[in-house]
Amino acid sequence: MTRTVVIAGASGFIGSYFTRRFLEEGWQVRTVGRDVSADAQWHDDGGITKSLDGAELLVNLAGRSVNCRYDERHRREILDSRVLTTRALGRAVAACAEPPRTWINSSTGTIYRHADDHPQSEASGELGTGFSVDVARAWEDELAAAVAPDTRKVALRIAIVLGAGGVMSPLQNLARLGLGGHMGPGTQKFSWIHVEDLFRVVLFVHQRAELTGPVNAATPYPVDNRELMSLVRQSMGVPFGIPTPAWLLEAGAVLIRTQTELVLKSRWVEPRKLLDAGFAFEHPTLADALNDIAKQVPKPSLP
Repeated sequence: MTRTVVIAGASGFIGSYFTRRFLEEGWQVRTVGRDVSADAQWHDDGGITKSLDGAELLVNLAGRSVNCRYDERHRREILDSRVLTTRALGRAVAACAEPPRTWINSSTGTIYRHADDHPQSEASGELGTGFSVDVARAWEDELAAAVAPDTRKVALRIAIVLGAGGVMSPLQNLARLGLGGHMGPGTQKFSWIHVEDLFRVVLFVHQRAELTGPVNAATPYPVDNRELMSLVRQSMGVPFGIPTPAWLLEAGAVLIRTQTELVLKSRWVEPRKLLDAGFAFEHPTLADALNDIAKQVPKPSLP
């Protein structure tokens, strides 16, 4: 019997990767999104319910990119793209005659405070403050509020996802331009996960009914920003990189319409539940992950 997964938000970097990998693993894939190519669109509750009915697994990756300035319009778009889509899925799951066994809903490791003193696990981690944390709380609250007695709901607090695309593209571009030095103090922690390991985490969580509540999805071996940029340069074959002080990052962020939080916040996320359950990372160290990713990216030509 063919297993069916529904991926909401399948058109993005992670969603596209997941779609390909689930198909390679023999799953039937249905999608929910804004594109006309999706099996169901967000405005169609009946279509979403039809897609979910009889599916084994629901994976919600929907959410507007946070790589922008946090003005009023973008704040509303970021919040709504997470909360309202989760709410729509909750209505659809409740209406299913045969609802999914597992609902894995994206959340973010950014929910934890700026941490440069010790890692933040699911049990001992301290939640932070500010807009990004407020969004993460609202996101998880919406999942918790969904009425789905026959569906196990898991909020996956995902660290920065690395792969051929996504966040790697701007970092690699900086390295190519000789600007791949450390950013700000360089001591801020960088928690991350390879996109293939994130896919494997989703399957792992689905297969283990004992995993409930929020689950941190991050490698157990984070690095600081200084080591991150050094390894990016090495993987790209670039011998040097000029550091960028915090004041210059602030000025540059305004010009390119983004937020310095994305590189200056110290994210130290510990995947305690995954480790205790026996999950083994395929790409546990950043050097290995970046070398794997670099194989898919042309190296710059140097004089």
